[in-house]
Amino acid sequence: MLRVAGAILAVAFYIYCIIDVLRTPAGTARTMPKAVWLLVVILLPLIGGALWLVFGRVWDVPGSKRRRRRGPVAPDDDPAFLKKLGDDAWSRRMRQRRGKGDPAT
Repeated sequence: MLRVAGAILAVAFYIYCIIDVLRTPAGTARTMPKAVWLLVVILLPLIGGALWLVFGRVWDVPGSKRRRRRGPVAPDDDPAFLKKLGDDAWSRRMRQRRGKGDPAT
């Protein structure tokens, strides 16, 4: 039973490492190109996977100086958008003070 569990874990680790190499963006693998890492992981199942995780994979650590690419910024997080809102509100108040604007808008 213990051998079967060990074999299942070894196969799962092997498959995980292959999928992880395939899903890694092309330019982000360390020390060797992605295709070479894939060959290492396939040809040396357990050792290659361990090497990939230690020397090839880039780990995104929270708080590290390396920044991940982000998607679009939400409007309430965008400083330029917030500044424009503040400037529009200020312009509206100044127009109302001068009597040139419609106070209902």
